[in-house]
Amino acid sequence: PRPKAKEVAAFAGAQTGPVVDALGGRAALDYRIKPIAPLTATLVGVAVTCHCGPADNLGLFGALDVARPGDIIVCAADAYTGTATTGDLVMGMYRNKGVVGFITDGMVRDVVGIVAVGLPCFAAGVTPNSPVRNGPATVGLPVTIGGVQVESGDIIVADGDGVVVVPRARAAKTIEALQAVRAAEAALEAKVKAGLQMPEFAKAILASDRVVEV
Repeated sequence: PRPKAKEVAAFAGAQTGPVVDALGGRAALDYRIKPIAPLTATLVGVAVTCHCGPADNLGLFGALDVARPGDIIVCAADAYTGTATTGDLVMGMYRNKGVVGFITDGMVRDVVGIVAVGLPCFAAGVTPNSPVRNGPATVGLPVTIGGVQVESGDIIVADGDGVVVVPRARAAKTIEALQAVRAAEAALEAKVKAGLQMPEFAKAILASDRVVEV
């Protein structure tokens, strides 16, 4: 099952920080999973998961087979860093299929080619070592990547700060909470630009009996 198109569109232009706040403060993948190319990449779309395991990428082709335009391939590689999961040629195939991005807890290679493809790529790092295509692999089943469980159909929001997973079942409530977070941040930002030095909530805490001078 996939989220509604309007639910995905609601996250367009959203930064990962406010989205995490709307999810209660936790939802981001491990900090090492960052944009490889381009470095300023932003990404919003629907997760299609695959589990390749270490040193293998057969699952990527299974994901390619089922992917639809607007999807993001989320590849669990068991955080293996000895070989790349993919390079520029497979990334080009994803682009041709209408996929809008690629995320892995493993490595990638062919950075110059990936930049030329123009598809946002988030990974733990870069190595020229190549994988094999033996399997076993899964496609579409839940995976754990960067310490977070991801299911196909979840909404992915990613930028230079990292990758955030919005569970499909929580999309509507997260969108509602995100509106409140954005409003609060906009109000506080305006006060900061006007010269605010200390917010009222912090003043109240510092003036309360929660603070003990020693």
